[in-house]
Amino acid sequence: MAKNTMIKWLQEGNITIPGVLLSQYKEMNLNEQELMLILHMISFIEKGNEFPTPVDLSERMTIPVSECTDYLRKLIQKGYIEIKEVYREDGIRCEKYCLDSLWDKLVDQFLLSKKKEEAVKNRQNETELYSIFESEFGRPLSPFECETLALWMDDDHHEPQIIKAALREAVMSGKLNFRYIDRILFEWKKNGIKTVEQAMNHGKKFRQNQTQRRKEASQPEISSDKVPFYNWLEQ
Repeated sequence: MAKNTMIKWLQEGNITIPGVLLSQYKEMNLNEQELMLILHMISFIEKGNEFPTPVDLSERMTIPVSECTDYLRKLIQKGYIEIKEVYREDGIRCEKYCLDSLWDKLVDQFLLSKKKEEAVKNRQNETELYSIFESEFGRPLSPFECETLALWMDDDHHEPQIIKAALREAVMSGKLNFRYIDRILFEWKKNGIKTVEQAMNHGKKFRQNQTQRRKEASQPEISSDKVPFYNWLEQ
C-alpha cells in the first residue's frame, strides 16, 4: 500500500513556476488567494485541463466555490487571465484559459523593478561620489562644483568609477581642481576610455612618454622612488 501511494505521489509530477512571479506578485497588485488560484490553474493546464471550473479550483483550495468564481472574475478584469475559444482536433469548439497576458505583465513588472533598482544604485553612487570629492578637497563642494559633477554624469555620461579614477589622477599629480579633472575626463573620452583599467593604462603610458622625453632632453634623471605625472592641462 505504501509503495502504491508513493507511485501515485510521484505521478503527480511538478509544475513550472517562474520565481519572479513569487517575488513580484505583490507589486502586480495580486493577493495570496489570487496567486494560489493562478498556481493551481497552471497545474491544471500543465496536466491537460485547460479550462478548470471554479469547483475544480475550490476542491484544491480552502475557499468556497463562490469565492473562486469571484477571484476568477477579478483576474480576468485585471487582464491577468483570458478566456479564449479554440477548436479541438475533432472540430468541436471549446474554451480555455490563457495566461499569456499574465506573463506579459510579469515581464513588464520585472523590467520596471530592475529599472528602479538601477535608479537607487545610481543615486547611491552619486551620493558616494560627492562624499569622496568633499573628503579629498577637505571642504563642502561649491554650487558650481556640484553642478560640474552632475554635468559629468548626466551630460557627458561619465560613469562614477571613471570620475573617481580621474579624481585619483588629479590627487596623485598634485593638481586638485575641477578644471584639471575635467581635462582628464575630456582626454579619456576622446581616446575611448570607458573602464578604470583603461584609464590607468592610459595614464601610465603618458608618464612613460614623459619620462622618455625628459631623458632625451638631457634633463636630470628622475629618482627611481618618484613617479612623474602627466600634466593633462598641457594638451
